[in-house]
Formats: sequence, structure tokens, C-alpha cells
Amino acid sequence: MNGILIIDKPQDYTSFDVVAVVRGCMRERRAGHTGTLDPMATGVLPILLGIATKAQSLLPDTDKEYECGFRLGIATDTLDITGRVLSETASSADRSDIEALLPQFRGDIMQVPPMYSAVSKNGVRLYELARKGIETEREARPVHIGLLELTGFDKEKQTGTLKIACSKGTYIRSVCDDLGKLLGCGCVMTSLRRTRACGCDISRATALDEIRRLADCDRAALEALVRPTDEIFSEYQRITLSHEQAFRFRNGGGLTLSRIRGADGLQDGMCRIYGADCGFIGLGIADRKNDTLGFKKLFLQDK
Repeated sequence: MNGILIIDKPQDYTSFDVVAVVRGCMRERRAGHTGTLDPMATGVLPILLGIATKAQSLLPDTDKEYECGFRLGIATDTLDITGRVLSETASSADRSDIEALLPQFRGDIMQVPPMYSAVSKNGVRLYELARKGIETEREARPVHIGLLELTGFDKEKQTGTLKIACSKGTYIRSVCDDLGKLLGCGCVMTSLRRTRACGCDISRATALDEIRRLADCDRAALEALVRPTDEIFSEYQRITLSHEQAFRFRNGGGLTLSRIRGADGLQDGMCRIYGADCGFIGLGIADRKNDTLGFKKLFLQDK
């Protein structure tokens, strides 16, 4: 089984838990996810199956979109509602107070990873240190937040929701915590739902319980949920090779761009490579200056 299965991850499952369930249901040993979701989070978790697992390091779209719940007036060690409470402060912020601060988080910013994260320092995961009660200095890292909107706020309860579109590596918990610091009252993330990842939208995701059900009673319907591997590369340019050219490319050979029909408008960069008689082959790299189509990765279907 080769392709992409878009899962709507349930709460209290790790990403590896989901991979294990999918591996069993699909009867496919090779399976992996495209980006970790914390156990408390729900939403889009693309699972790569079979030869699609080769795509892990080549994903063109690593931006994510989230819906985040938050609560003002509290701070925890994990920066979310599941952690140990460090402080509670009376808060009377209103919607305008929050919206006035959001521009500080938009665009290219520097963000300090939370202690409860998988970031490594001196070969040790930060969460391993945090569980031992050790806090260490962390270097701020560049991230990009393209969209940050306050989509709801209850002044009486001091709770609200944010819509966030951001780059890979952005910690939504840290956005909440930093917002609370600016307001002077603390803030924790109370919920997190990923609505888009790797070009996959929540509207196309299937609940894990439904995957289990179909695995027991309707394998044809289950297998129909698996998307073709090349869909995850849809933003790359597409080029189709002749039979002879495809044969050379499949064997790791480069090609002359000017000899490929339809390559006149091809721009420099990654390309999806198809054969006129064999479908999606893999990825190549166009280099117009040197008039070459170089070999990058094969995604041939298993025989």
C-alpha cells in the first residue's frame, strides 16, 4: 500500500500511536507521519505509507494552520492547561487589549522553544530535562507567523480562540505564553486543533475510529482513502518524459532539458517527473543554466 492517508488525530494519542494503528489497519509495515502533534492536540496528521515514506525529507509545504484555545490569568510549566500551575493572576483584559498585541507576533519573529519540547540541547531532549525539574537556557529560533487572528473571546471567563498559520517549528503554546506575559497576567493554551499540514486540509481527514471500522468491514473503502504519493508534491512543476527518457531517469541518469518535449517553460528547481506510459516516477531538479534535469528521488510503485 503506497500513498498518503490523512488522519484526524484524536486527543490523548501520540503521533506514534496513530502510526501504529494505521500500520496495523492498512497492513503496511512502512508508515510514518509528517510532523508530530502533541497528545492533547487533534486534527490533521498525514501518514505516509509504503514508498511514500521516502517523501518525509522532501515535503514542499511544511506550513501549518491551527485553531487554538487559550485562558488568561494562569501560567503552567508546560505552557498548556495540562501542566503544573506556577501562578494565577486576576485578569480583566478585553478583546481590544489582545488584538493590540497580536501584530507583535506576525511575520518573521524569534521564538524561544518551551522546556517541554523535543528540541535537543547537548544531545538531550528538553522535555527530558524538564521532567527532572531542570531548566536550561534556550536559544531563540526564527519562525514565521503568516496569520494570527483572535476569532473569539469571552471577557467574563477570560478565554478565547486564535487562528494561526505558521511555519514548521512554531510553538503555539509559546505564542499563548508570550501573549500572557505581555498582558501581565499569564496565559495557557487550553486546546489545539491542526486544520492544515503539508498541503492537507482537515476537510479531507478521516477519524481514526473510522479507519478501524473500515479495516474490519470494508477494505475497499479503506484503501480508497489513500491518496496518490504525488499529491503531496502538487506545488512542484510537472514534466512528462518519453519512454526512453523515463527509462534513463529511472536508472538514476540525468537528462538534457532542451531535448525534453514541453520543458521550454520549466523553471529552475524541483519537478515532478512522469513517464508517458508509466505515471509518476519521482522527483528531479531542473537547471536551465546547465540545460539539465537532474535525478533527485524515485517513487516507483512496488511490483
